[in-house]
Amino acid sequence: MTACYSVLVKSGAEREIRNLSAADRKRVLRRIGRLASDPRPPDCKKLQGTDAYRIRQGDYRILYALDDPKRVVIVYRVGHRSEVYR
Repeated sequence: MTACYSVLVKSGAEREIRNLSAADRKRVLRRIGRLASDPRPPDCKKLQGTDAYRIRQGDYRILYALDDPKRVVIVYRVGHRSEVYR
């Protein structure tokens, strides 16, 4: 049972992705694309105090929320692990 979600990347996250190196950008975008077919991959973690999740891609973290009734993944933050939660 594979539910296909659409992926929405907020403008702030787009800006953060553009500022990554080319190699990191490619890996992060590939990882974000996989969220469409599996919005809760085995390595995702639910963030405390919110309805948001995070996945790791190397030293970077991708923070996103899910709208299950509309089947949308909303990526709102992408950044280095040392600063993404601030």
